[in-house]
Amino acid sequence: MKFIVSSSYLLKQLQVLGSVINSNNTLPILDNFLFELNNNELTVSASDLETTMSATLSIDSTSTGSVAVPAKLLLEILKTFPEQPLTFTVEDNNTVEISSNSGKYALAYAAGEEFPKSVNLEDPSVTLVPAHVLATAVSKTIFAAGNDDLRPVMSGVFFQFSPEGLTFVATDAHKLVKYARTDVKASQVADFIMPKKPLNILKSILGTSDAEVKIEYNDSNATFSFDNYILMCRLIDGKYPNYEAVIPKENPNKLMIDRSLFLSSVRRVAIFSNKTTHQIRLKIAGAELNVSAEDIDYSNKAEERLTCDYQGDDLQIGFNSRFLTEMLTNLQSDMIMLEMSLPNRAGILTPVDGLEEGESVTMLVMPVMLNS
Repeated sequence: MKFIVSSSYLLKQLQVLGSVINSNNTLPILDNFLFELNNNELTVSASDLETTMSATLSIDSTSTGSVAVPAKLLLEILKTFPEQPLTFTVEDNNTVEISSNSGKYALAYAAGEEFPKSVNLEDPSVTLVPAHVLATAVSKTIFAAGNDDLRPVMSGVFFQFSPEGLTFVATDAHKLVKYARTDVKASQVADFIMPKKPLNILKSILGTSDAEVKIEYNDSNATFSFDNYILMCRLIDGKYPNYEAVIPKENPNKLMIDRSLFLSSVRRVAIFSNKTTHQIRLKIAGAELNVSAEDIDYSNKAEERLTCDYQGDDLQIGFNSRFLTEMLTNLQSDMIMLEMSLPNRAGILTPVDGLEEGESVTMLVMPVMLNS
């Protein structure tokens, strides 16, 4: 088994696949890349059992076969080469020999048959989503997903597909983000919960792609195919909470303000907030928004006044500044709308401008009790 491949082309593909591999695997074979050669097509795969990703590369070869090569070692050596063709030869003494312009390097390999086989989806549902739409949906929602192992359903992003459009939701019970598109539709109604790890991998490579992503899914697994990649992952099992019930419908108090102005003000004032609660207070009256924080233990306090466009009753409400900062950072618009009803009900953040046709973002943040 022998093939020739460009060093930088191979490195670029392997770095993407390398993000799948865990640093501490229970099965030693998972520390390897699986190389499957079929004449001038090389398929490289990486897996952690939950998530498997493979890339198909065009190379120069006339042989077939499969071997598992140590991932860390291979990535380290590839990073040091300038752009050049490398020749990989599988020798009889259980090593793969790499020949470059300047030398030869031998790595021990394992049999390709030991590598876990990826699952074949039986009778999956299929939806096509443009790469930029999926990349935006993931980056807009993933930061709001929880990290609580006791509530695994909330540690992923909820995908909801229907003929009306696509909806992506993430929440950790303190904050919630709902990203919806009406310009991309699915043929039938379906929903599933995607884990964070494969979504982060997708997010990092979809940003530069203009392909259509083919999403295939059944009750337990989902596959994303685009360009020369296929990513397969096990879905999170369980029922997603009814998020619609949490979003308050009647919000008579509406505050419109410049996003970057509000964000920098919250960031500054938050420095003076209590280090455990991160609580900041918004006091709104007329066209004035007063942002303040106080850390009583250390006698630190800060207060800023901003002008805003406000319709509603005078209101004082407390928020966790970290959640507010995360949400404001994640919105791309110039102006944002904060809608509220009562000091103990969730506030709703939405962008006023900067959205594409058919796109909507709703962010919900739970208030914190103010000690008046």
